[in-house]
Amino acid sequence: MIPKPQPGEYHEYYQKYIQSISDQADILELLQTQRQEVVQLFGRVSESEADFAYAPGKWSVKQLLGHMNDTERIMAYRALCISRGEQNPLPGFDENQYVANAFFEERTLSGLLEEHQTVRQATLALFSSFHPQAIARLGNANGSPVTVAALAFIIAGHERHHLNLLKERYLVKL
Repeated sequence: MIPKPQPGEYHEYYQKYIQSISDQADILELLQTQRQEVVQLFGRVSESEADFAYAPGKWSVKQLLGHMNDTERIMAYRALCISRGEQNPLPGFDENQYVANAFFEERTLSGLLEEHQTVRQATLALFSSFHPQAIARLGNANGSPVTVAALAFIIAGHERHHLNLLKERYLVKL
């Protein structure tokens, strides 16, 4: 089991994501459960509705899911690097720049959803493979300390955040 991270194991920006996860959560089980939730929620959106954005300047449904996929990959990469003892600082990323350069609008929602399932399976395999000592390792990402454990909770909390946005700001208008 991966223990819930404590302050000091992550930048305060990620507090909202980590706090959204129960102290008793089995994070690997939650990550597995979220796979089905993503399919269920995004499955309510048709291909013709997938370019919908709830307000001007906001991401479309496809961009939202693409962002979730990108972020999970980046956080999992950080976890891999830190688990293996990487001492060099890992770079940050500009989520808006990534979305702007990804051409998600040219892809299908079903393709992005299939990608999510593959990315999540890889994330589960990665975190399941970590030794307890690796889970506790502290590295540096985007100029701040972060543990491998914190990255697992950030992935789950980030997804929970965006699934809540999907329910509250997108699905109610479709």
